[in-house]
Amino acid sequence: MISQEMTDALNAQINAEIYSAYLYQAMSAQMAHDGLGGIANWLALQCQEELTHAQRFYNYLLSQGARVELKAIDEPPAEFNGPLAIFEAVLEHEKKVTALIHALADLAVDQKDHATQIMLQWFVTEQVEEEEHAAEILDKLKLTGDQGGGLFMIDKELGARTFTPAAEE
Repeated sequence: MISQEMTDALNAQINAEIYSAYLYQAMSAQMAHDGLGGIANWLALQCQEELTHAQRFYNYLLSQGARVELKAIDEPPAEFNGPLAIFEAVLEHEKKVTALIHALADLAVDQKDHATQIMLQWFVTEQVEEEEHAAEILDKLKLTGDQGGGLFMIDKELGARTFTPAAEE
């Protein structure tokens, strides 16, 4: 049986994942407003991905007979200072989420909660990918700057992203 402490921590992670979605949607809106539809697309799909992460935690809690408690979501920033600043913020945000996932994994180990440990391994792996993708885009923006032809190419590349939800185990 899942402990109340673990239930509370996973409920907090649901909130963090939904905030991430909200943050990425706000960033997407800024990029759409600025005429960068490809970057807006990438960020909107990132929003969808974060919502699927929240749903995965939600489903897991229910499968464990635990109560899901949805809390208020903090307001994300309303304005961002261009694509470079956005992807700097994306990378920092993903590092923060990674720390949250690692703290959950540590708690599951401490509590000898084997089922939760197994479920969290997917997220540990996912966060490696999330940070890698954000860093890759950020590196490209640092090389090209966030104006001109280089930005046009990055925008076009990010516009080709499609959403494929990960299969539930």
